[in-house]
Amino acid sequence: METQIILNKRHFDLTLQRLCRQLIENHNDFSNTVLIGLQPRGVRVVDRLKEMLESILGKQVQCGTLDITFYRDDFRRRETPPIPSVTNIDFTIENKKVILIDDVLYTGRTIRSGLDALLAFGRPEKVELLTFIDRRFKRHLPIQADYIGKAVDTLISERVSVEWEEIEGEDKVLLYTPNENG
Repeated sequence: METQIILNKRHFDLTLQRLCRQLIENHNDFSNTVLIGLQPRGVRVVDRLKEMLESILGKQVQCGTLDITFYRDDFRRRETPPIPSVTNIDFTIENKKVILIDDVLYTGRTIRSGLDALLAFGRPEKVELLTFIDRRFKRHLPIQADYIGKAVDTLISERVSVEWEEIEGEDKVLLYTPNENG
């Protein structure tokens, strides 16, 4: 596999800062807005955004995590059964603006599952989607993000990985392309 850096540490941080500013522009003080990260990798985006938003706003921002394991349309097709993560939504989403967050948007199937799972917690006033990386081609469903960190045009054979300092040791986004010879 050939590896290409899409976002280095500096651009990674700038992208998160820009997303925070866009969110503040549209949601002011977050008094009626909550952030919900899709397990597992959307939670990392939420953690960083929460930290930055609270630093800028000087107040708490309500955040939660949502496990979509049993809402996925490929749940029963996997060879090994998936292990559920933890859902942590300890507040009401009824009549609130919800920003659903994931790290990479590709086919749209994960987001559809997230929307299904979210509705089990109530009826929000509005749901918006934030994705750190938008792989613009190959959507299976008509889903589009309201907030995009970086749009990337990729081939089906390629893979995008958002790597976090807390897990992989450095903040960066990588594009993996199969070798022509291999």
